Amino acid sequence: MPEGSAAAGPGRTSPGTSASVTPFPAVGTSPSDPVPEVVGTELGTADPPPGTGPDSPQVKTSLQILRSLDSGPRGLVEARAEERLTRFGENVLPAWRPVSRPRRFVRSLRDPFTSVLLCLGLVSAVVSAWGTACVILALVGVSCLLRSTEEHRADRSTAALRELVATTATVVRRASADTVPREREVPVADLVPGDVIRLGPGDLVPADVQVLRAGGLTVHQSALTGESAPVAKHPLDAPDPALDGAGPFARPQLCFQGSSVTSGSGTAVIVATGGDTRFAAAHDGRARQRGASAFDRSVQGISWTLIRFMLLTPPLVLMANAALRGRGLETLPFAVAVAVGLTPEMLPVIVTTALARGAARLARTSGVIVKRLPALHDLGAVDVLCLDKTGTLTEDRPVVEEAVDGSDLPDPGVLGWAALSALWTLQLAELPAPDALDEAVLDAADEAGGWGPSAAYEGVAALPFDPVRRVATAVLRRPGRVGVHTLVTKGAVEAVLERCALDGDERERLLALAGRKAESGLRLLAVARADRPARPGAYTPADERGLTFVGLVALRDLPTPSAADALGVLARRGVTVKVLTGDHPGTAARVCQDLGLRTDAVGGGDGIVTAELVDALSDAELARVADRATVFARCTPEHKARIVSALRVAGHTTGFLGDGVNDLPALHAADVGICPRNAVDVAREAADVVLAEKDLTAIDRAVREGRHSSGNIATYLRITLSSNLGNVIAMLTAGLMLPFLPMLPAQVLVQNLCFDAAQLAFAFDRPAASALRGPTVLRSRDFLRFITGFGLLNAAADLATFGVLALALHNAVGTDGEAAFHAGWFTENLLTQALVLVLLRTGRSAAERRAGGPLRAAAAGLAVVGVLLPVTPLGPLLGMSALPPLYYLLLGSVLGLYAVGLTAARRRYERRHQAGVEQERSVRKAGAEL
Repeated sequence: MPEGSAAAGPGRTSPGTSASVTPFPAVGTSPSDPVPEVVGTELGTADPPPGTGPDSPQVKTSLQILRSLDSGPRGLVEARAEERLTRFGENVLPAWRPVSRPRRFVRSLRDPFTSVLLCLGLVSAVVSAWGTACVILALVGVSCLLRSTEEHRADRSTAALRELVATTATVVRRASADTVPREREVPVADLVPGDVIRLGPGDLVPADVQVLRAGGLTVHQSALTGESAPVAKHPLDAPDPALDGAGPFARPQLCFQGSSVTSGSGTAVIVATGGDTRFAAAHDGRARQRGASAFDRSVQGISWTLIRFMLLTPPLVLMANAALRGRGLETLPFAVAVAVGLTPEMLPVIVTTALARGAARLARTSGVIVKRLPALHDLGAVDVLCLDKTGTLTEDRPVVEEAVDGSDLPDPGVLGWAALSALWTLQLAELPAPDALDEAVLDAADEAGGWGPSAAYEGVAALPFDPVRRVATAVLRRPGRVGVHTLVTKGAVEAVLERCALDGDERERLLALAGRKAESGLRLLAVARADRPARPGAYTPADERGLTFVGLVALRDLPTPSAADALGVLARRGVTVKVLTGDHPGTAARVCQDLGLRTDAVGGGDGIVTAELVDALSDAELARVADRATVFARCTPEHKARIVSALRVAGHTTGFLGDGVNDLPALHAADVGICPRNAVDVAREAADVVLAEKDLTAIDRAVREGRHSSGNIATYLRITLSSNLGNVIAMLTAGLMLPFLPMLPAQVLVQNLCFDAAQLAFAFDRPAASALRGPTVLRSRDFLRFITGFGLLNAAADLATFGVLALALHNAVGTDGEAAFHAGWFTENLLTQALVLVLLRTGRSAAERRAGGPLRAAAAGLAVVGVLLPVTPLGPLLGMSALPPLYYLLLGSVLGLYAVGLTAARRRYERRHQAGVEQERSVRKAGAEL
């Protein structure tokens, strides 16, 4: 419910402003005590004061650490915070700082193709082939320049887009020493030592901090310690000698950058930022490095195969010419040029440009931010999308259907107790906002016009909900009732009943009642309470025992209006949706059925897999079950991650959409982690793709854009590699048949440079409609078949040109004949490559091919260069001369036959490729039915 609503229940005010809870109390004081201002010595050096860091051997209390940092519970004054920001610098890890353009240029040389080109250029210079060396080095420079420029532009765009979801922190600051402290959101980079911050569930710990106040605060420290279990944190208000020899991670008052809040909330003071944090020291920039994506592995596999062939080509050419023609090292420049001709040296540029353009287009048109460029390809390859139903398939706004007691009779008091628990948990645990279920309960209680007998209670303490316990507890007191505290617990039915004092039969009866309601599609919250003797100490989950069952609150989900249509579109694109939820199986099944999602995939049953079954299955068995099931219910975060991993083992490319702390393991496990912009900080940091909103329609647009970019990259690889292979085969054959070199090294390299320039059009092309119908996967076997078949066809056209040249140049002799031959083959090569650009755009209809586009313009430009260059003044400089008209007439016949052969071969390839895809689907479907 909105803050400040006039319909608020008893004490229902903004979080942290209840009459019984004073905001920002001083450390070590009671809520009613005045808040002292801690005065210390101003930080006068660039380093934190001695003994304030997390590695300090002296364990300091909250008051001592505040004094040493010249801060206080009311936070820093804005002017002092700005001064410290100037002194200490931004709270940014050194490894996250932008990379300069010169450094990017040098790093581009690490690309395998670029490195090999550079080596070939140096070899040419060693043998005094200066022309060849200059052209090769020019290719290296152009490739590195284009790649570094595109990467810089992509990073700049990504940095600008990340500002839309920049991680922020809630900081307590004052405008001046005499003003009231206020909370406000500031970028994490602006935090300084001495800042007082607030922490809540899902927050990333933005720096190394010491806890000043906590309520059920637990954090994950696995990024630093490797321990998966959450660690409880609480303030240190009195010296504890037992902690003097303890390591920093064993100190309960310290939290470290890189950890995340699992549950509870707290207030903390920052003791170290930026490069001074333990995260910076421990990870040294490696925390942001990711393993190679599926796309990277595919491209690298193809690349290294070609590099091996390329490295074998020069020695083969040298040995063949020495054996058959008696030539020596004078053929080395030609051998080097042939090796360069096999290299798709523009691959890094095309990939970077296509993905960067796709990411920028998504951000501009759909508000979708791609944080990692290869993730855009992986989106195009996704064939299984896993998600939670809440907020995606259903509106993140459940409504209360009924509140009943243990006999299934309406009881307004049940709703009152549930609302009171939600209200005081929200306020006392300092949660940033109620979750959807709590908001629905609070709204329903307000609309009912009363909170029942619970209205007079006030909050004392709270144990917030966490995904392991699956309950939340508020500790209350009633004015005038001295010495008694009332615990009100609500949460998952099974978890609440486990904590109730019930015999076995009664527990089974209540579970059966809850089961019948859940099977009808209702979501249930169980409510229980107990009176305890009042005590000053903190309450823990161990106190949630021996409760008295109060009743059930039933809620129903409203399907998202656009979900059904979006699911239909994803299905037509070949993306299977699987629902991973913590809800009851019946609730999940009802929503899926309403939206048309089939849930009968497992052995003719209901197709719903529960967490209990997941626990009972081995990894191999789970991979088979996950492949055919649709809904997984009662899932914990670990279950979600294991199911996503099992789907990947089964051969699927998976995407996972999540927005909470409990989704973090699955986001890491998926090929592509996706979250909405309003997700918790830790989920946004872990995700590869950030959506403007949690909407399946946005995911469809992202998938389509991923397939667009991936389709262009795949087309580039097919066309370039098949054309290059054909040219190399023809040049090697001609080199052995002719008494002179079929093309001079400079001609080969100029030809490659022209073709490379034309290939940039692939990054700007429009995708074929067929490329959007199914996942885009780069399979090495398919590429090798395509490259081999069309490469041999291209070589046949080149060799047929020998006959044309023999007829057209039969009267030419000596040097004039060689120059004309070189010009003729140069022209034919560029014309055939122009034909390839137009005719091998796999899967396009005749109408699509007739429509203009970047590739058609690039092909036309390539053809013009091929025809005109030999007759320009540049032609003689490259060793080429004008050709007789008869050659162009005969060449037209060869090109016509080549075009017919290309078209027939393309259609045959498409039929066989489609048949292979259908066969693969049939095999997978048959395997799923076994």
